Amino acid sequence: MVESINTQVDMKIDATAFTGLTDYGEILIGDKGFEFYNSRDVRKFIQIPWEEVDQVIVSVMLKGKWIPRYAIKTKRNGTFTFASKRPKDVLRAIRVYVDPANMVSSLSFADVIKRAAKSMFKKKEKKKKK
Repeated sequence: MVESINTQVDMKIDATAFTGLTDYGEILIGDKGFEFYNSRDVRKFIQIPWEEVDQVIVSVMLKGKWIPRYAIKTKRNGTFTFASKRPKDVLRAIRVYVDPANMVSSLSFADVIKRAAKSMFKKKEKKKKK
């Protein structure tokens, strides 16, 4: 059995982790870090101490009425994406331990398309200058 890094648990909720394949389990938010435990396989778990969290990236839809998923970007180990039943409550619990300035919303679909178009035109302009 895996030992929890938290001494006090603030929130426990059913969730999904998007790690290659979809893993179903529970999220635990506590005083020492963010934890995800798979409900079927005890060897599949994610433990992220609060000191390791760089950013929390939130996917916002319908002007904030719906949050389908959120991701935790760490300083060393990459980005982990999760979805849960009450994402607003989860993000409020995370906000206690993570600086609200490090909680950002992800780009919308239109923003991604705009950036792609701008980068295509910049590449064409560079080729013309040469």
